Amino acid sequence: MIKVAIVGLGNCASSLIQGIHFYKNNPELEDGLAHPVIGGYKVSDIEMVLALDIDKRKVGKDINEAIFSYPNCTKDVYREIPPMEVKVRMGKIIDSIAPHMADYPENNTFIVSDKEQPTFEEVVNLLIESKADILINYLPVGSEENTRFYAEAALKAKVAFLNCIPSFIVSDPEWGVKFKEAGVPCVGDDIKSQLGATIIHRVLTRLFEERGVKIKNTYQLNVGGNTDFLNMLERKRLKSKKLSKTEAVMSQVDNKHINSFGIHVGPSDYVPWLKDTKVGFIRLEGFLFGEIPMNLELRLEVEDSPNSGGVVVDALRCLKLAKDRGVKGPILSVSSYYMKRPPQQYPDGEARELVEKFINNEINY
Repeated sequence: MIKVAIVGLGNCASSLIQGIHFYKNNPELEDGLAHPVIGGYKVSDIEMVLALDIDKRKVGKDINEAIFSYPNCTKDVYREIPPMEVKVRMGKIIDSIAPHMADYPENNTFIVSDKEQPTFEEVVNLLIESKADILINYLPVGSEENTRFYAEAALKAKVAFLNCIPSFIVSDPEWGVKFKEAGVPCVGDDIKSQLGATIIHRVLTRLFEERGVKIKNTYQLNVGGNTDFLNMLERKRLKSKKLSKTEAVMSQVDNKHINSFGIHVGPSDYVPWLKDTKVGFIRLEGFLFGEIPMNLELRLEVEDSPNSGGVVVDALRCLKLAKDRGVKGPILSVSSYYMKRPPQQYPDGEARELVEKFINNEINY
């Protein structure tokens, strides 16, 4: 089994946990999975052993009930989840809640529990006592100090770290050294969706490059109605998110001929009735043979959180393989393929090949 602790029991965590039980109860199904088996591990081998959150509608409940509590609003993947006998513990807040979220209806925002917040040592002990192999960071975007708090706890508890948000830990060389010296593997930063706006934007950008089409301008705009989009209305929390998404796209441009004015990538607005549906708009403008202009427009509509889960189940199993093999520090291949802001960017095709080699134990990075 792969024992997992999770920080932030929001929509992404809900979809992930529902998906694990969906495949557990439908073992013959492989639709929606890039890797039904990784190193002998199936999706159904992932087990939640610890969950931390700060919302009073989740803290104290069994995970199977908490993941369906407000403000979660993602579509159901699999609802008939039996009690998991793991109650949600009160987490640390620090900088995880944007002040403006208090101005919105209760079902759309966070309601802070009155339970006492844990100390650093208490979180470390919870990780150790749960015997977790991996800690997933699913905190809201902009949780910079809180992410460092949990990353340090993972280091001290010797628990692998999967950073799904754009707070730069795994891609920071200093943190990479910390994880390596502690003998702890890590993957990050900022999860790519299984088939989301960023991966599609990357592939299209690379296609333009390979076909000799010079890109002049490009944008990616996203709207949605979950707490992630509400949280990101505070623009100063978006600095790392915009950087992560922009670098993910620009890494596919060989000669970097697009200037900063010609590229805009980032969330656009919060539309409550969309709930967990995300709508992405992508435009690329370029020049063909003879400097003849052309443009491409694309509209993408996806359920945001299951789109994350399809990638996280692979990243978790790769991290478990790393632990089994004694791999230390950032896993470059896995991070590059599954994350927007990895320590090292590779073209997606090359990153995929490296991941396959990692899974087959042909490389250990």
